[in-house]
Amino acid sequence: MNPKTVEALETMQKRLGQINHDLQSEELLKDIKKFTELNKERASLEEVVEKFEQYQVAVKMIEEAKEILANEKDPEMVELAKLELDENSALLQPLISVIEELLLPKDPNDDKNVIVEIRGAAGGDEANIFAGDLFRMYKLYAEEQNWKITVLDAYLSEAGGYSQVSFMIKGERVYSKLKFESGAHRVQRVPKTETKGRIQTSTATVAVLPEMTDVEIEIKTADLRIDTYRASGAGGQHINTTDSAVRITHIPTGVVAASQDGRSQHDNKDIAMTMLRARIHEAESQKQQAEADATRKSAVGTGARSEKIRTYNYPQNRVTDHRVGLTLNKLDQVMEGKIDEFITALINEEQRQKVAEQLNESQS
Repeated sequence: MNPKTVEALETMQKRLGQINHDLQSEELLKDIKKFTELNKERASLEEVVEKFEQYQVAVKMIEEAKEILANEKDPEMVELAKLELDENSALLQPLISVIEELLLPKDPNDDKNVIVEIRGAAGGDEANIFAGDLFRMYKLYAEEQNWKITVLDAYLSEAGGYSQVSFMIKGERVYSKLKFESGAHRVQRVPKTETKGRIQTSTATVAVLPEMTDVEIEIKTADLRIDTYRASGAGGQHINTTDSAVRITHIPTGVVAASQDGRSQHDNKDIAMTMLRARIHEAESQKQQAEADATRKSAVGTGARSEKIRTYNYPQNRVTDHRVGLTLNKLDQVMEGKIDEFITALINEEQRQKVAEQLNESQS
């Protein structure tokens, strides 16, 4: 393990010991705020310190076993030392991996529900059909994860699929698994309308936005322009003859959200506000990302809609994620919601990169 990482862990170990000592003080019980803060800090340190102490024990046992092997002549003691050395050596790397993961900075949005927006992009009707295929893929994946999915807004395409569909997914750690799906998804296949069997390349864009509360994203009523209109055309699930559809514009940023699929104007306003908060947060995040040093951008992508992240090749039953270089020859299964291999690879790459960044910072 990197010496500076060990030094940082030893500091955390000492700090935990000090906290445990302080929490036994009767005086501290009189200061509820301080007592709560220390308990919170202890909770953040306990797991990584516990793993570090297991690592320390394993290192000590390895050193003792090596010393016995270097000096002991008794065959029985030598055999026991060899067993001790092998057992503890096998523990080291898994412990190091767990400790490094626990030391990684946590994404504050990982536990959040998400709003997913899919739009047909380049390719006309075929792009919209593919947008519908992606919606089905995520719906099946959500069902496998026991997540709840709710359509917020949808605009059906006459040829099939959607020109745009937005939906909420609620469940356990949804954003942590779906956040890398943002970007341009490219499909290569023969369209249903193609009479000569030529392969066409089309794209659909996906945006995965963490659900934000009104506390996290404060929006002043005075900054909003709210328009109502009559839902019309393909897409509204509850199209009626009243002005129930709602479009909300956030004047300072120009961000717009609209909904027509709710059963009432009130429903549509709530849905539009939910999407508006998520989009304002996304716009601010993208702005911060653009201002960041290009060398520090995530290797697994920026999450921009324009960034090509994955290609779905139907003739060869192949799917390739361009960020991690992973190719799977089972597109048929992927389109049935079996996307865990990509998600796992992307999470692992993010963790690998964070570990590398921390190592570089500790050595600089």
